Amino acid sequence: MRARALIVAAFAAACSSSDGAAQRVDIDTVPAARTALRAPALEGRLSAPEGFVVSYFAKLDGPRVMALGPDGAVYVSQPGAGRVMRLTDADGDGDADGQQVAVSGLDQPHGLAFHGGWLYVANTRGVVRVRLGAHGIAAGEPERLNHYDGGSGHSTRTIAFGPDSMMYVSIGSSCNLCEERAPERATVMQYDADGAHGRVYSSGLRNAVGVAVHPVTGEIWVSTHERDNIRPDHENLPPEEIDILKDGGDFGWPYCHSNRIPNPEYHDQARCDRTLPPALKLQAHSAPLGLAFLNGATMFPDEYRDDALLALHGSWNRSVPTGAKVVRIHVENGRPVSYEDFASGWQEANGHRWGRPADVLVHRDGSVLISDDSGGAIFRVSRK
Repeated sequence: MRARALIVAAFAAACSSSDGAAQRVDIDTVPAARTALRAPALEGRLSAPEGFVVSYFAKLDGPRVMALGPDGAVYVSQPGAGRVMRLTDADGDGDADGQQVAVSGLDQPHGLAFHGGWLYVANTRGVVRVRLGAHGIAAGEPERLNHYDGGSGHSTRTIAFGPDSMMYVSIGSSCNLCEERAPERATVMQYDADGAHGRVYSSGLRNAVGVAVHPVTGEIWVSTHERDNIRPDHENLPPEEIDILKDGGDFGWPYCHSNRIPNPEYHDQARCDRTLPPALKLQAHSAPLGLAFLNGATMFPDEYRDDALLALHGSWNRSVPTGAKVVRIHVENGRPVSYEDFASGWQEANGHRWGRPADVLVHRDGSVLISDDSGGAIFRVSRK
């Protein structure tokens, strides 16, 4: 890793002491009661590779998934508040000077996508879409497109549109390890743009939170949370994953983990032999969330353009906490080959966290935005 430069003293909120317990059911969701901005309790320091600057873009409760609107505004979901916010930077100084509620009254909204003149929102029990008016605010009530299983376990849903204009929705498992009753759990589903003709596109994905379309191959990449409490080494097994989806592909959960290794509860090697391995293995329990390719990050050096950034939300079940940082995924010939730290500092040396990265977005000016749903902020990474 190149020499790292001290970047910014960050106002942030201290993490709740109940972090571990709060995350045991749904590791990638911050409950609404814990996302409210608190009075300053410490000053955190974020670092990034030399030559980059990290600054505040906005401060707001529990920002999660971000999407760049056709109007150039940044739209961000707030699952705990049940709404989508619209952030604008009218003077172009890299600091959002406007915040408006774009859509409200939603059911734990998470994933966002713009397609065909609509804003699509993946709620925990179904996708809705809404037309936005001239000022980027909902012009009417959201239209309900479909219904899928909600409640229990992982509640977040992430959405993307492929080059085929089909809608892809990630629906996490209801448990740590089980055989699901609802066929859409632990999958990425494919739908028509109007929500019709839903079918399982890829299965065996315990909780694929980050979803991004590769700008060259058109393949759908996901960042997948693997199981907890595996014997004999629950702290370092199994690895989290970057998976490249295949139509009809089975990635193994709950029967297998890693590269076709049977889970001890099932001992079914023959079944595992028929599954797809991860494209890249990541540190266990680092909780990978938002994923963004950097082809449009014009403020970054050219050597970054084929790569991606990934937000690691951070572990809850390790004696030595890991994650709470953003990593750079090196990509060669359309495949991930390695990763390294890019932005860190949300977690202190003693394991205490004042924030947790949740998503990454390439902004219209070529900078990169990072949402922090625990610290209540969106950061901007640009070149000096």
